[in-house]
Amino acid sequence: MLHHVLWPDVPPVIAGASEKMGPKSSFPPPLLLFLSSFLLFSSAAQAFNITRLLGQFPDFSTFNSYLSQTNISIGINKRQTITVLAVENGAIAPITGKSLDDIKNILRLHVILDYYDVAKLHKLSNKTALLTTLFQATGQANGQQGFLNVTELSSGQVVFGSAVAGSGLQAKLVKTVASQPFNISVLQISTPILAPGIGGVVAVPVSPPPSGSPAAAPKAAEGPGASKTTPPPAKAPSAEAPAPSDDSAEAPSFADVPAADGPGLMRQLVMLPSALHLCLQLMDPWLMDHMQMHPVPIELQAPLK
Repeated sequence: MLHHVLWPDVPPVIAGASEKMGPKSSFPPPLLLFLSSFLLFSSAAQAFNITRLLGQFPDFSTFNSYLSQTNISIGINKRQTITVLAVENGAIAPITGKSLDDIKNILRLHVILDYYDVAKLHKLSNKTALLTTLFQATGQANGQQGFLNVTELSSGQVVFGSAVAGSGLQAKLVKTVASQPFNISVLQISTPILAPGIGGVVAVPVSPPPSGSPAAAPKAAEGPGASKTTPPPAKAPSAEAPAPSDDSAEAPSFADVPAADGPGLMRQLVMLPSALHLCLQLMDPWLMDHMQMHPVPIELQAPLK
């Protein structure tokens, strides 16, 4: 009765009621345990934030700013396993003058949809591999535009480049910036990776021989032009022509002498026996005596001049 007078709206406490309610409120329901464990697991899986991670490194402030401006950071943070190829401020100049849309597509090439750290890159089968990038996931890639080629050289240097034919492997692996094993890995590369057809990049042959051969073609074309003005083969005969012409002029002079003195030659032949007779007389008296016995016919003798 006193209870109803002092607290008319509060029901009286029944003895033993607290003991009966105690066991029911001492343990949480199974659903609460499941939800709490799920939240803990999801928070651990989504523990990284790329902009906060790179914010600890001032040397990558420009690259980090581009990730935020293009909203690429949002796509990175949604991934479970990711690798980001970051470029420091001093080497990012090749993309700074481009539009934000072009920069966005270029940055997508720097996000690999798998976890790669330095140790894993040095264990590639056949020392090379094709890596799928965030640009491939957009559905805008043509051919091999959405893939990167990573190769370990014989020197041990790891290099990256677009998988598009003729792009080359210009970006070198520098060091590890940050990593959370099997979730996110941030690696520094020496220069931005550019692919033909992405971000306004035009496909240009990398190897110098193809570019040098067209340059050699005009030189070959100049050769005939020069030969038309001053042909080397024509100079040699024209320069040597006077010498043979002089010899040919002298040759007729010697050839004409016997033709003009034909009768004189006959006289010399007639005088030959007399000259021979005189020589024999001076050389051997016996021969002289023999010759006297057989003198030369008078008609063959001719007076000596």
